[in-house]
This record gives sequence, structure tokens and C-alpha cells, in this order.
Amino acid sequence: MVMKYLDPKADLTFKKIFGNHPKRLISLLNALLPLSEEEQIQEIKYLPTELVPQLEGGKNTIVDVLCTDVRGRKFCVEMQMEWSDAFQQRVLFNASKLYVSQAKKGGKYSELQPVYSLNLINDIFAHDTPDFIHNYRIVHDKDSNKVIEGLHFTFIELPKFTPYSISDKRMMVLWLRFLTEINSNTKEIPSDLLNDPEIGKAVEELEISGFTDAELWAYDKFWDSVSVERTLIDDSYQKGKEEGMEKGRAEGKEEGMNQRSLEIARKMLAQGIDEAMVMDMTGLTAEEIKQMKL
Repeated sequence: MVMKYLDPKADLTFKKIFGNHPKRLISLLNALLPLSEEEQIQEIKYLPTELVPQLEGGKNTIVDVLCTDVRGRKFCVEMQMEWSDAFQQRVLFNASKLYVSQAKKGGKYSELQPVYSLNLINDIFAHDTPDFIHNYRIVHDKDSNKVIEGLHFTFIELPKFTPYSISDKRMMVLWLRFLTEINSNTKEIPSDLLNDPEIGKAVEELEISGFTDAELWAYDKFWDSVSVERTLIDDSYQKGKEEGMEKGRAEGKEEGMNQRSLEIARKMLAQGIDEAMVMDMTGLTAEEIKQMKL
């Protein structure tokens, strides 16, 4: 079977589709973020995806897509294949950094604009609910109507989505179908996806004929790394659980899981997987990764 389309969730394809097409990104953000009619995005400007710290010695991070609109609001988009607590913390870190970076010497705090973090997860992390869209704000612990504006987080569990999950948001359904239904096995694209101008153009960019040999090699390497991560994480959970049971419910499990994290990190680095991704999947710090290389 000859492959006709590439999967839009891969790092290479996701950035190609959304990293240089303002109208398309606006369509995605307006469809998936909890924005009212008055809050809809009209125009955006792309920003560098590397978030450099203001203070020397701080941590640099890179996001998939980053932009700002005419109001000054910041929008950060991440496509993540595997869920981890470390990823959740990185999302919080990046959004906070974006919010703080607006502060200029002599400026007013009242001029700071909101930051919206959209995170598409090709994994299930909330096993206690069928809901696949999770929106977070800073709210009062007894009265959710009392809100501190500034940071907004949206996490979407793609595997939970079905076209019947929502009925009143057409563009949300179409974009989520685009992200979940198209892959290397796809031969024909549904007409309702092709009929939307921006989604139709995005589909065209997924055609394998538009990619170079080098890009196709990078695409295959990405999925190889995802497969390795999933295998190692599954092994880590099982072996860490066994070691934890042998050493004690509390102390032993923590120690066993830490040793497995180090072992997994070594194997992932040997596979050529990016250090940032290794830290996301294992929870190790940059210093711990550095020590491993010594």
C-alpha cells in the first residue's frame, strides 16, 4: 500500500501546517479555545518559538507555534504525543514566562495581556471522565465566577474525541477530525473537510508528494522515537511498580521509578531523541541529563 498523506500530528507536519499560515492558525485557535464572540481572534503575528529567559542562567524552552494578536494577547500551541506530569509543568512554565515577558521597565501591570495555552495531546490522561476538553483558569476556590484573568490553559485529549462528542461547534469538530482522522492509511479525504478553505489547504500540505526525501526521513524518525518512548515508558511503569512493591509501597516505589527514569533516559539519548523530549517523558532535569553524559 502506497502512502498518500502524512499524519498532521507529527512534529514536522504540525509545524508545516500551522507555523506559517496565519488564517489557518486563527481558524484553529478560534475553534478550539473557549473564546466568546467578542474575544475571537482577527489577526495574528508569529513570534519566535524559542522562549529565552530574561535573567541570565534561566531555562530556555521551545514551543511548536507561538503568536500574538492585535490586542497583544499571546497564543501558545503545543502538539504532544505522550502525556506526562513533566509536560504539564512545562506548559505552566511556558505560559507564565510569556505573561511575565510582557512587563517592561516603567510599564503598568494593568497593560499585561492574557496568555492562552492550547495543548493537543495524542494520549489520555484524565481517566475518570469522558470529557476530552479541559479548560483551566485561575478561579476562587468557593466561587468559580470570581476569576483572576491572565493565564488560560486548554488541554485536548485527541483519542477521546468523536464527531458526536459535540454538536454545536462545527469548526471545532472539523479541526479535530482533521487531526484525528488523517494518517498514513488515509486514501480519501471526506468532502466536508476539503470544503473548508483553510482545512482543505492544510490537507494539500499533507500530501506525501510535497515532501523532500530528507523531510520524509525526519518524519519516519519522529514516529520511531514515539514508538521507542511508548515502549520504554510502559516498561518503566511495570518495572518501577514491581521494584516499588519489593522495596515498600512508598520509599521503594519512588526509588525504583527514579532508577528506571535514568535507564530510560540513557536509552532515549542513545536513540538520538532530543534532550527536551527526554526530560518531558522522564521528568529528569537538564542537570541530571548533563550528569549522565559525564
